[in-house]
Order: sequence, then C-alpha cells, then structure tokens
Amino acid sequence: MRLQLSTWPEVADYLSTRRGVIIPIGSTEQHGPSGLIGTDAITAEVVSWRAGEVLDTLVAPTIAVGMAHHHMAFPGSMTLRPSTLIAVIRDTILALSSHGFTRFLFVNGHGGNIPSIQSAFYEAYEEMRVHHGDGAPDIACQLCSWFSSPAVEALAAEAFGDAEGSHATPSEVSVTWHAYPDQQRTPVLDPPVAPQGRFTDSRDFRRAFPDGRIGSNPALATPELGGRFVEVAVDYIATTYGDFLKG
Repeated sequence: MRLQLSTWPEVADYLSTRRGVIIPIGSTEQHGPSGLIGTDAITAEVVSWRAGEVLDTLVAPTIAVGMAHHHMAFPGSMTLRPSTLIAVIRDTILALSSHGFTRFLFVNGHGGNIPSIQSAFYEAYEEMRVHHGDGAPDIACQLCSWFSSPAVEALAAEAFGDAEGSHATPSEVSVTWHAYPDQQRTPVLDPPVAPQGRFTDSRDFRRAFPDGRIGSNPALATPELGGRFVEVAVDYIATTYGDFLKG
C-alpha cells in the first residue's frame, strides 16, 4: 500500500488497526558513468515497496534528495544542507504523527544521509517533548540502511569480491537494473576497478575519483543479481520492522 496511491478514507481505515509506516529515503547524485543519478532513491523505494507488500504496511513517498555535498562536482547531482534534510525528515514525522502514525521505519539508500537522519529523530522527539510534555504521542523512529544488511554484504562479497567498492557499487547498480531493465548503461570503465581512498569536499572527490566511482566495478552488475539483492534486503527490512514493532 503506497500513500500516494491511496485515498484519505483508505489511510483512515489503515490507521484503525495499524500505526506503522515505511519511509524510503535516498539521494540524487552521480553514480559513475554507468549508474543512474537516482540510484540511492530508486534502491530505497524498490526495496521499501516490496517490503510494504510483504508486511502489508503503508509506504510513504520517497525522500529523493539527500545530503550529497561531496558529489556536487558532477553534473546532475543535487544536495540538501544537513540542516535542511533534518528539517524535512522531522516535518515528515510530525505531519504523519498528527494523523496517528507512531512507528516510523526509514529505509535508507545513501550512507551520507545517516547522521542527518539520526539527528532528525531527536529533533522530532524534542519537538514532541517541548510542545506536548507527558501527553506527547508515543512515537518511535528507526533507521534501516538496506545495503548494510549482513545478507546483502555477504551476497555482494560472493558476487563481486573486492570489486564491490563503496560507491557506484555493482550491487546498487544491479538493483536499479532489476527495477528498470531498459535503463542499463555499459560504458568502458578505465580502470575496471576504480581506486579506493578518502576525500574531503566535492572538489577533492572529483580530483581523487574522476569518473565518480570508489573502489567499484559496476560492469559486474546484472538485473538478475539485482532481484536477489532486493529479496535479501526485504528479508532484512521485514525482520527489522517486526523487531521494531515489538520493541
């Protein structure tokens, strides 16, 4: 069940028995010569939509622009300031909580979002405390980055070894190709496996990693592997969500 494809009476009926919602969050940033700019948002929403079906849980619209300052030297990348992203997440929680939602599972597709997401949770909790005191709704928020699932990491190691890398990875590219098989790109990658390393700001990133990849060979991606990554990620999200509701 997707919020944007529902009517308000349908949401009201959902809230009569359930209080949880899954919120995909990603980023709009370069993913090397073969990765779609929307990769982090696409992967988060694809696994969230599937998890919503498995769990019979409402899925909110994707927060598609994240904190991606370090990619801004590549055309097409977009970013929010950390403070802006915190405000967007906090306001999303508060808006949904006003209707009766109390359990918020954020399924994340971008590592750069993690500090802002965690900070936003405390912004929301503090907003509730200040304005409602002991009468505040009993809300709880949890972060679940699909790519950090032990099963996802194990599958990536089995399929790609050290060529998985840490950005523009064949695992995330595989998921986008599974979701959009007509959007595959196969440019020549030189070198096939990109260098590893560190960076500071967006200019330093572009100097260190001219084609946008870090340690990865996305030419190893396949739509079939993307389907496997979705399934193991959904298993992880389902377990996380179940434990979250119990806790």
